[in-house]
Amino acid sequence: MNDLSTLTVHELQAGFRRGDFTPLEALESLENAISSRDPQIGAYLSRDFETARAAAASADILLPLGGVPIAIKDAINVQGEPCRCASKMLENFISPYDATVISKLRAAGAIPFGRLNMDEFAMGSSTENSAFQKTRNPWDTGRIPGGSSGGSAASVASRTAFASLGSDTGGSIRQPAALCGVVGLKPSYGRVSRYGLVAFASSLDQIGPLARTTRDCASLMNILAGKDSRDSTSLDLPAEDFTAALGRDLRGVKLGIPKEYFVDGMDTRVRSRVEAAIAHCESQGAELIEVSLPHTAYAVGVYYIIATAEASANLARFDGVRYGHRADHPRDLLDHYMRSREEGFGSEVKRRIILGTYVLSSGYYDAYYLRAQKVRTLIRRDFEQAFEKVDALVCPTSPDLAFRIGERTDDPLRMYLADIFTIATNLAGICGLSVPCGFVEENGRSLPVGMQFLGRALDETRLLGIADAYERSCGLDFARALPK
Repeated sequence: MNDLSTLTVHELQAGFRRGDFTPLEALESLENAISSRDPQIGAYLSRDFETARAAAASADILLPLGGVPIAIKDAINVQGEPCRCASKMLENFISPYDATVISKLRAAGAIPFGRLNMDEFAMGSSTENSAFQKTRNPWDTGRIPGGSSGGSAASVASRTAFASLGSDTGGSIRQPAALCGVVGLKPSYGRVSRYGLVAFASSLDQIGPLARTTRDCASLMNILAGKDSRDSTSLDLPAEDFTAALGRDLRGVKLGIPKEYFVDGMDTRVRSRVEAAIAHCESQGAELIEVSLPHTAYAVGVYYIIATAEASANLARFDGVRYGHRADHPRDLLDHYMRSREEGFGSEVKRRIILGTYVLSSGYYDAYYLRAQKVRTLIRRDFEQAFEKVDALVCPTSPDLAFRIGERTDDPLRMYLADIFTIATNLAGICGLSVPCGFVEENGRSLPVGMQFLGRALDETRLLGIADAYERSCGLDFARALPK
């Protein structure tokens, strides 16, 4: 049997329906790939192949995702599986229920089978903040895969997952997708239910797919999207076919080039690859229009006020009383709370809780949190005004190539700036998708570069169509590009 782990989701489904192979054979091929490749990558925290084999043996291949194994970020609840958020705080927690996205995947015939590493509680840009292991970039194992959904991106890039789910609070799907050379979609806020996603920042978090092609992401979105009565922030919208705009070309498409996203300080090689990709879009008939997002300079500061404030509130529930890490032999209740949280949380999570508690505190709320919310409104208006002129924006996903493991762990500000081109998308609640757009050769290694298409809120179908047109025409078959 050939190595089926290199197939896309679309190819996998076609093979099932032709009778070329079975879901059980595909799962076994994936299991072999994980056994041989993941020890060097560290994308997985756990796998449940026993349950997955039973599901594969009885899979209905006529369902939309019938028999397709999907790997899951460790912040999304799957009944009977660990949901640790890569944290000692939840080291022994087993989920008692399925997140809505997992229920939807199961109903569509997909098979959730593995837990993927991440930055602890989704707080980080490199997957170095996991309490359990570091995940490595498949293109160069001395480098980070991005974060916080580093395991989700690295598994797809290393061909140890056909597709995966991640979550994106400030770039946590798109940035690792760019650094690992895969496709990652952050849906509009409210498009996908967050029920069952362990909350980091509730007004920013979104679940989304990572895969090898835009087509695969669109197919997954057909399953993931929709109103959920258990998530009051999910939007009640008519069912939409996110594959409807696939197969078109770029003629007549108006692409906005935000001048604030091409700045001094970014890696010149990244800039060169992205500019070449944008020029290719123009050669395919797209019209390029310079636009301005004047409040971009405030996005990082606004994000790290709002996100940390919401994290402080969301993580208050982890007190060692009902569940989670509990300190041994506390002297009293205060000692119990302090030591349980001290021992259970890592340094980055503590840093953000402290910052968030500070900006919410009496005397500072108006000066920081309230002001940040007002600037957030200005950032959203920047995008609304830009989309009056263009169909989508195009820009770099990350200002840098994947950096070396340990290179930025002692420099939080520099680490935070890794998301400078992605966080405004979450603040504005719009959709964004990262696609590979080339390689940079460094020390004998090929390192991927990602380009980001940004669309107005709830415009995923058009955004996916634009990205698909670029992907099919650019001459770079990343679905076939394999790390050495």
